[in-house]
Amino acid sequence: MTTTQRQGQYAPPPGASSILGLEASGHIAELGPACQGHWKIGDPAMVLLPGGGQAQYVTAPEEFLMPIPAGMTLSQAAAIPEAWLTAFQLLHLVGNVQAGETVLIHAGSSGVGTAAIQLARMAGAIPLVTAGSQHKLQIAEKLGAAAGFNYKEEDFSEATLKFTKGAGVNLILDCIGGSYWEKNVNCLALDGRWILYGLMGGTDVSGPLFSKLLFKRGSLITTLLRSRDKKYKQRLVEAFTEQVLPHFSTESPQRLLPVLDRVYPVTAIQEAHAYMESNKNVGKIVLELPQ
Repeated sequence: MTTTQRQGQYAPPPGASSILGLEASGHIAELGPACQGHWKIGDPAMVLLPGGGQAQYVTAPEEFLMPIPAGMTLSQAAAIPEAWLTAFQLLHLVGNVQAGETVLIHAGSSGVGTAAIQLARMAGAIPLVTAGSQHKLQIAEKLGAAAGFNYKEEDFSEATLKFTKGAGVNLILDCIGGSYWEKNVNCLALDGRWILYGLMGGTDVSGPLFSKLLFKRGSLITTLLRSRDKKYKQRLVEAFTEQVLPHFSTESPQRLLPVLDRVYPVTAIQEAHAYMESNKNVGKIVLELPQ
């Protein structure tokens, strides 16, 4: 989304900042008059934003703030809000994932993908992933993926059906879109849910999509987080803070880890974007600004 917005292919929602960046971490510099006393100046915090995160200062409703887990750096914390809240939303609020279900996660080495693997495991589900290199698949499997499929070398749909002994997957988290539709429907289980949250593979679809989906009684659900209203995001942040955030602690038996690929100084922002566009990263790329 960051690169597509920069290229003019993704417009921010009405009222959102045109400055790039959907998440940030740092220390609270000021409090508005409507704040309820939950935070004080100097507190470390991370925050979900509708835009404007790539800046030295950001403003946000206090309801979107989350405490930074003990022992975590600001760079690690900056890798959590947008990616992990998106994954949590996809699995629980939209996908209604259940223990024992199989979940196919496309772009399994992305920020959202690496979060979704861990959250699916924590929910008792069985995560499967697609990615474009063996290195990315190895990282995904270390995070808890039961199997990974290299979409450049094999038909992930057939590999998924083989893994599930022909049953197919109960839930698909799809940020690719058009180019994957046939394979997605092919490996979707009866009564499965296909969650579409991105169009990295294009928007055009041709062929008998609806008849194949109807035959499987499948659900195609589309969702975005950035354009959601304040109340929805507030409920999401509250649920994540209560149910997930404690598991970033070193003391949690189900410890979660934000996957951080590289940290760039803001002066190297062009290099950071070039690296992102190369599609080599595993997890998040973070920009560090002067404090």
